Amino acid sequence: MIRRDLFMKLALLSSGGKDSLLAAYRVVKEGHKLVCFVSILPERSNSWMFHVPNVSLTKLHAEAMGLPHILEVSSGVKERELADLVRALEKARDIYGAEGVVSGAIASRYQKERVDNICSNLGLISCAPLWGQDQLALLNEVIESGFEVIFVGVYAMGMDSSWLGRKLTYEMIKKLVQLNKLYGISLSGEGGEYETLVLDMPLFKKRMRILRSEVKWFKSWGILEVKEAILEEKCVLH
Repeated sequence: MIRRDLFMKLALLSSGGKDSLLAAYRVVKEGHKLVCFVSILPERSNSWMFHVPNVSLTKLHAEAMGLPHILEVSSGVKERELADLVRALEKARDIYGAEGVVSGAIASRYQKERVDNICSNLGLISCAPLWGQDQLALLNEVIESGFEVIFVGVYAMGMDSSWLGRKLTYEMIKKLVQLNKLYGISLSGEGGEYETLVLDMPLFKKRMRILRSEVKWFKSWGILEVKEAILEEKCVLH
């Protein structure tokens, strides 16, 4: 648990989705400092620990936040991929002086316990500010905080290719609530039901714009593969 009375230097562990970046926004508002952006790129599409779609775009996220980027390629093999995370977090600690790691874990005990254990072994504080919180409230917080988020992977019953590339809106939240009632899906998507990509949020100095993308659909699931993206200046409303 993070000490609220101590301002810490934190590494952000993120695959580019809404949860980790909301967690980052929370800790920065509390006065902590992000010192680097850590991403794990699995070589396999069925990684146990790390999200896959468009992880390479986290380089743009790090740039948008003015943070150095640590991208570690992982085998994606269960348990062995934890060694890949250890290497990345060692770099965060030794090169950038990270004292802790912030992640977007909400309900996945498998992921949280492993990050907690690795951090403990490395002498780092594991910070999961969203852990155990109401998932519907978190979805609303994402929108209310000014995040621009799109769906880039859908894997659950009731989701089809029309979801891919669509923005997370209050209307889409209503659809998620309906699917939760019908099929019991996790509202946050932490059970692997869907993946998101953040295009803009308050910590970004520039926003991401997708130039080229392709929908790939495989019978009952699919992804939006971003082929090309850039950072652009944010529109300032007068």
